[in-house]
Parts: sequence; structure tokens; C-alpha cells
Amino acid sequence: MKRLACLLLLLAAPVLHAQTYFVTVAGLGGESDYTQRFNANAQALDKLFRQSGPSARVTTLIGADATRAKLSQTLDQIAAAARPDNDFVLILIGHGTFDGVEYKFNLLGPDISAGDLAALCNKIPSRRQLIVDTSSASGGAATALAHPGRGLILATKSGTEKNATVFARYLVAALQDPSADLDKNQAISAEEAFQYAQRHTADFYTSQQRLATEHPISNDDKLLASLTLVRFGAAQQQYADPAKRALLAQKEDLERKIDALNYQRDAMSDSDFKTQVTALLLELTKVQKELDQ
Repeated sequence: MKRLACLLLLLAAPVLHAQTYFVTVAGLGGESDYTQRFNANAQALDKLFRQSGPSARVTTLIGADATRAKLSQTLDQIAAAARPDNDFVLILIGHGTFDGVEYKFNLLGPDISAGDLAALCNKIPSRRQLIVDTSSASGGAATALAHPGRGLILATKSGTEKNATVFARYLVAALQDPSADLDKNQAISAEEAFQYAQRHTADFYTSQQRLATEHPISNDDKLLASLTLVRFGAAQQQYADPAKRALLAQKEDLERKIDALNYQRDAMSDSDFKTQVTALLLELTKVQKELDQ
């Protein structure tokens, strides 16, 4: 019983993340249509992230700022400022190339390789990181970008899918559409955004009666599910209130733990499942009452 009580205390403890660093890059378009599209998507994300609350630290590199030097400088600054309990999110919107060995993201001036990008991100002390690469051939970056504690969302399953992608538009749409909020907690996680964008990307090719030239992939579903990208409605208002921010973080953490228990239910005895889920639900009810006051 003592061990079970300790387990329940650990499950109920909230995981708080003081700040989230968001970096969005609109890469080289090459043509005016792509340039406008990339910039518009990056600007939409910039607005969404800035609205997410006072703990967001938002940098968006567009046009003349979308260079390898500026991106490197930005990531070095975050590496110096961030703490392990801060989250870090990098989103790349644009074109990518893959020569069979090395992936590169296209920027104004010299491109940046997946290896160099990974080296910069590896210096950032954040224990939870997310890199979203919406570019063509982005699947070719998967191996180089992989790192413990880092979630990946990539627009293509391999470096050989080299056509321009539509995934970015649906990722942005996911963060603006309440229907992407599958668990109805008024917050959209990286996992929920990925599922929405993946589904709508596939629907695009079906509706256009075209062979799909991109197949989005992700890793570490548990990490992606735990990382909130945007909040809306009451959750956004509560997160903006310093007095309620910790309670909201505790609520979201409890909801994730309940989801995890439901996923593991088949591997648990009925009594263990009932004991653990009941404790979590009681704590969730208590936290919700405090938020509603």
C-alpha cells in the first residue's frame, strides 16, 4: 500500500514548464507564390504563439532574416538563455533538398544541413524539444535530427519525396481549428496538430485525385501528446492568469496521465487500473473546481 501511495503521488504531481521558446523560419521560396505562402504560414504561427500567453518566447525569421547566420545566432541565444524546464519548438517552413546522403533546408544564402541544425539544437538545454520540418524531402533529416527528449514531425517519410508540400498549411490550420482538440481540453498538443495535419494532407491528394507525394511522419507520440502548442477559450484565459497557470498545467498533466492509463489498461489488472484512475479523476475534479472559482 505504501508503494502504491507513492506511485499515486508521483502520478498526481504536475510537470510545470516556465517558458516555451518558439522559433519559426520561412525559408527561401524561389518563386513569388511559394515566398508568399511560406511567409503567410510563418506569420500566422507567430501570431498564434504570441497569443498563447506571457510565457511564450517567440522568434520568427522571414525574408532577409531567414539566413543560416541569423538562425544560428537565434539558436545560440536560446541555448544561453533557456533552462532545462523550458520547452523548445522549432518549425521550418519551406523547401528542402536531399542528395541521398545529406538533407538541407533552403535559406537565403547558404543552406543549413540537418546535421548542423541538430548540433545547434543539441546545445539547447531544454529537456523537451520539438522540431517540425514541413519542407520537401524532410524525411531525409530524421536520422540526423533524432535526439533523446526531442519530438520530430516531418512532412515526408523519406528524402526521396522531393515535391513541394502542403503539410504546413494544414499544420497552421490545426492550431486555429478547435476540432483538432481531440480530448476537448481547449488546448492543442503537438500530437493533435500532427494528426489533424496528416489527415487533411491525405484528404487533399484524394480530393485532387492526385498521387500523394508526401506522407507525414512523427516520432515519440507520448512526448508530442504532452507538449501543448496553443490554448484557446477558457484555457487560454486561465493560462494568461499567473494565479491559475500552475493549476491549468496540473490539469493538463492529469489528463495526459489518465489518457496514458487508458492506453495501458489491457496490461493492468482491473483493481490496479480502478485504483489509479479513480485517484487521478478525483484530483482532476479538485483542480477543475479551483480553476472554475
